[in-house]
Amino acid sequence: MMNIFKTPEGYLYTNKALLYLFLPLLVEYALEFFVGLADSIMVASLGEAAISGVSLVDFLIQLLIFSFSALATGGAVVAGQYLGDKQIDKAQNSATQLVWFSTILSFVLMILVMILRHFLIGLLFGQIEADVWNNADMYLYIVALSIPFIAIYNAGAAIFRTTNNAVFPMKVMIICDVLNVLGNAFCIYYLGWDVRGVAIPTVMARVLAALLILYFVLDENYRLHIKRTFRHKFDTKILKKVLMVGVPYGIENGLFQLGRVLVLSLVSTFGTMAIAANSVGYAIGIFSVLPGFAINLGLTAVISNCVGADDYQQAKYYNRKCLILVVISHIVINLVIFAMLPLILGIYNLSAHTTAMVTEMVIWHGIFAIIIWPLSFTLPATFRGAGDSKSVMYISLAVMFTCRIALSYVIADWMGIGVFGTWIAMFIDWYVRAGIYIYRYFSNKWMEYRVV
Repeated sequence: MMNIFKTPEGYLYTNKALLYLFLPLLVEYALEFFVGLADSIMVASLGEAAISGVSLVDFLIQLLIFSFSALATGGAVVAGQYLGDKQIDKAQNSATQLVWFSTILSFVLMILVMILRHFLIGLLFGQIEADVWNNADMYLYIVALSIPFIAIYNAGAAIFRTTNNAVFPMKVMIICDVLNVLGNAFCIYYLGWDVRGVAIPTVMARVLAALLILYFVLDENYRLHIKRTFRHKFDTKILKKVLMVGVPYGIENGLFQLGRVLVLSLVSTFGTMAIAANSVGYAIGIFSVLPGFAINLGLTAVISNCVGADDYQQAKYYNRKCLILVVISHIVINLVIFAMLPLILGIYNLSAHTTAMVTEMVIWHGIFAIIIWPLSFTLPATFRGAGDSKSVMYISLAVMFTCRIALSYVIADWMGIGVFGTWIAMFIDWYVRAGIYIYRYFSNKWMEYRVV
């Protein structure tokens, strides 16, 4: 059997190259999650109604962020396969199509969200307490302005990662995230603002990130630059290929986040304490899978280059290597989280009952993040890199609606387990999708979907 830790001679990515790709992504994701954690701690100082209102909206904004990230991944897969096939002009064209399409779509969504925000809050979260509603409405009205800039940054960052340059997007996020946290602290603790103290600096940071990434992706000396023009003409042939990967992944991500919002609407019926516990549990628990998120994003770019070079032996090798890396890194990070959990929860200053609920959520989430998460979420990253995005979408949505959503209502509501029942349903979801993805991987059907 091939030594998984020693890269064979002539393979596209040495261990050093993978480190340069994955490490910046890990830092970037860590920063993003730390900003979310810092935001939740600062908002917690405004009371449980404030943190509940902000957390509800953040689930909706995450839906949009993941959707644009998915669209960007579609563009990156197509560009990566063209690069692997040495078709540089077509790779640049696909990058240009991605940025323009993402920008136009995001401006339309921004306008819709701002106009329909009352309807969206009511539809998604139902009957919530008046002070939670007011905080959610105010926060959504402001952060909706950042939607186009989220899309532009994601598109630009995906383009850089396709050329194995994950360091530059990381540098951009370090600058913007530090300014975001400092801005939040200044507005909340010094100026004494309400949830606007978190919303306004967040928007400003996202605007800066988009402008920086756009400036450098327009540089004609950059291998995968986009064209400098305000008169864009869509290349339907290239755009169709981008959308073939990006749209199914976007629908999958969007509906996955929507599923979380629907589950959150159930959580909201258990009261403000349950909403707060769920919010804090997620803010901490997300670190359990932080390395996996980073490695998966890089793995998609790696696989797309392997498939572009028509070398599926390499694709399988890197898939195995990354699965092992995810498991090892999840063991390390979860041991750290478990050790620091009492200290972290002390900062939140929650009630004893809420603290107990959060502890249960985080510990079980960490255990399953090690045991089953890699198979549930790293395997589909390989499929997407190969262009097999539709099957992943169908599998993901079928499992989400039958397990994540339906079982949440059965376990949490009908069986009377409460908010933790929604987490049990999530773990069952992971096991089911892992079983299906393992079958698909060994069937080799994912190798029939090359895009270019």
